[in-house]
Amino acid sequence: MAGLNPTKLRREIVEMAWAGSSVHIACAFSMVEITAALLGEVMNLGRGADDPERDRILLSKGHGVMALYAGYSELGWLEHKHLEKYFSDGSLLHGLSEARVPLLEVSSGSLGHGLPVAVGYALGKKRLKQKGHVYCIVGDGEMNEGSMWEALLFAGHHKLDNLTVIVDANGHQAMGRIHEVIDMEPFADKFKAFGFSTHDCDGHSVATLASAFRAPTEGRPRAIVARTKKGKGLTFMEDNNEWHYRRLTPELLAEARKQLEVGHA
Repeated sequence: MAGLNPTKLRREIVEMAWAGSSVHIACAFSMVEITAALLGEVMNLGRGADDPERDRILLSKGHGVMALYAGYSELGWLEHKHLEKYFSDGSLLHGLSEARVPLLEVSSGSLGHGLPVAVGYALGKKRLKQKGHVYCIVGDGEMNEGSMWEALLFAGHHKLDNLTVIVDANGHQAMGRIHEVIDMEPFADKFKAFGFSTHDCDGHSVATLASAFRAPTEGRPRAIVARTKKGKGLTFMEDNNEWHYRRLTPELLAEARKQLEVGHA
C-alpha cells in the first residue's frame, strides 16, 4: 500500500480552501496524519467502493472532510479536477461530508450522527459475517453529544471488535477550548470503562498511529485518542481557534504555500 505524504495533503487542503473561499482549514489539518495512516498504511480497500468486505472510514467530524478529499485524490480515487472546483457552482465536493460522494459513507454536518451510523455498519458486518473494519473519526468537541456515548455503550456491549473510533483530540471546538466548554477528559479512561481497547497517542505520528491501528483488540472495539494540534503545519494557524471559521487572504495563501513547499519539514 502506498504511503501518503502529510505535507502534500496539507498543500491540497490549502488550495481547495482557496479555490472555494472555504473555512474549516485548521479542522482538516489536525486530522491529516490520521488520514495518512488509515488510507496509506492500514486500510484494506478491497476491490473498490462496491466491495462489501472492504474497510470503511465514516467521518463523523464532517467539517474535516477536506483531509479525506486530499487523501482520496492522492490515491487516484477522486479526480483532481474536483478539488480544483471545490465549493464552486456545480461542484461534486462541498464543505461537509456527504454520502453522495464516492467513498464517503455518511453525511455528517450535524455532529453526533456519524458514530451511531458507524456502530450500525460494524454490527451489520458482524451479523452478515462480512470481513472489513469500520473506522470512525470523531472530534473531541463532538463528544459533548449524548448520542456519541449511547453509541459507545452499544458498541462495547456487543463487543464490536471490527470498529475503531478515532478521537481527533485537538483541544478545540467551534466556540472555544474543550476544557472551557465541557471538559470530557480523561477520554482514555472513559473508553476503557465502556469496554474499549484504548490507545492514547501522538496524533501527528503516522507510524505511531499505524501501530495503534494494528494492535490486537482482544475481542473488543478499539478507541484511539489521537493528540493533535488544530491547524498543525502552519505557524500562523496552529492552536488558533480563529481558524475554525477564518478564510485565507492572498497574503496568507502565499505564506501557507511557502511553509508547505514540497520537502519542507
